[in-house]
Amino acid sequence: MRESNMIVARALAEVAKEIREGVTTLYLDSVAEEYIRDCGAYPSFLGYEGFPNSICVSVNDQVVHGIPSDYVLKEGDIVSVDCGALKNGFHGDSCYTFPVGEISDEARRLLEVTKVSLYKGIEKAFEGSRLGDLGNAIQSCCESFGYSVVREMVGHGIGRSMHEEPKVRNYGRRGFGEILKNGMVIAIEPMVNLGSRNIRVESDGWTVRTVDGSLSAHYEHTVVVRKGKADILSSFEFIDQVLGKNIS
Repeated sequence: MRESNMIVARALAEVAKEIREGVTTLYLDSVAEEYIRDCGAYPSFLGYEGFPNSICVSVNDQVVHGIPSDYVLKEGDIVSVDCGALKNGFHGDSCYTFPVGEISDEARRLLEVTKVSLYKGIEKAFEGSRLGDLGNAIQSCCESFGYSVVREMVGHGIGRSMHEEPKVRNYGRRGFGEILKNGMVIAIEPMVNLGSRNIRVESDGWTVRTVDGSLSAHYEHTVVVRKGKADILSSFEFIDQVLGKNIS
């Protein structure tokens, strides 16, 4: 699973190199698919329950499951790229929300807080913790900044199947929910809206948008539950190198 997740991490970095004004989201899809296949892996999302592409690309008020298209990225957009890869019978899964050129301070703060909330959740992914502890950590972080957490879309167990039990909610009550056990592998993925948490599904049956048209951000890591501290299988290191950020 670490190998599959490293393929995803590097595929997202290849996408990061191409994100700029004037590029279509369908082109980003081709970049990711080519890299995944070159690694001897298969794009987990391609054909999954009928999904037509290799990555999900969600722009601005699109929350998740955006279908790559001829949409041309423009300065100020934010774009969430969710990617999966299957190799040796196991899946990897990760997501990152990218700025396109210069974005508003409001958008940048949303991205920063959503990313921080992911790591707040990961801090609770240790043996003996409960899913409610994890969800509460994410929810509390985001709501303290006035943002809302999407309830209908959740993280998940992952392994030989793309989506397995348990459901990993981005909200919850401390001390409640399933107890996490050593060796469990889960994908933690806060989806956070600038405005209302309410969402709707577009007529394509996939793309999820905010009802009020507010911006939405999405970050995801696949982690192994361990004693004391989670082991993060995916990585943003390669993305950060492309974007010229400090490694995180």
